[in-house]
Amino acid sequence: MRAARRAQAMGCNMLENLAALVNADANLVRRGRFVDTTFLIAIDGADTLVRIREGRVIEITPGPFITPDYSFALRASRAVWEKFWQPLPPLGFTDVFALVKSKQMRVEGDLHPFMANLLYFKDVIAAPRKERVS
Repeated sequence: MRAARRAQAMGCNMLENLAALVNADANLVRRGRFVDTTFLIAIDGADTLVRIREGRVIEITPGPFITPDYSFALRASRAVWEKFWQPLPPLGFTDVFALVKSKQMRVEGDLHPFMANLLYFKDVIAAPRKERVS
């Protein structure tokens, strides 16, 4: 139980500034202006819901959840997310699909919103990299 709480805290720490980073990027918000969905980021056993409306991150809700409502989920270990969010990620950790191909990340659920707005979601998911550069 403590390990799950620790993983949850780590997930929150990694995602706490996601809304500010995404919403401050006018080009990214414009690119996602037609996106209205909720997706889940799973870091080890810690689930976090990210709510997007008109390209802006309006809510980040850490779990646990009984029956979370989301369109798609991105699931990976904390070690994978930490490498992915480095300012200059190592080879193989630069893209969601590289991680999926190497079976280090799973993409689940309704993939239509994800694939229809792929560039937007890739930039949203990579936004924590900007924070580490600053």
